Amino acid sequence: MELIEVPLHAVAHSRAGDKGNRVNLSLMPYDPALYPLLAEQVTEERVLALFRHRGATRCRRYDLPLIHAFNFVVDDALEGGVNGALNLDGHGKSLSFRLLALTVRVPREAIRRPPPGC
Repeated sequence: MELIEVPLHAVAHSRAGDKGNRVNLSLMPYDPALYPLLAEQVTEERVLALFRHRGATRCRRYDLPLIHAFNFVVDDALEGGVNGALNLDGHGKSLSFRLLALTVRVPREAIRRPPPGC
């Protein structure tokens, strides 16, 4: 099986939300069969590294295998929180795009292809 390196957005989707100075990031593979591969590669350490530049201090990953999803909770990632941050996205809604830029190695056939004519 040939593995290729791709950004997460090629094989998964994400949503983000806030709670105080924390960001919650969901991650769900398009194909549930990729769940174990993502579990190996999308670690708390890698996600925390994505947000350290914003002052993030901790990341916890909650595995949800029955629905083939993950929830990441990143502390101190909103630069003070909704009411205290001067950044343009106080709620952290766009931070899911940062997560989806993380690269992973997956089988070539796991990449979603648009239907012909799209």
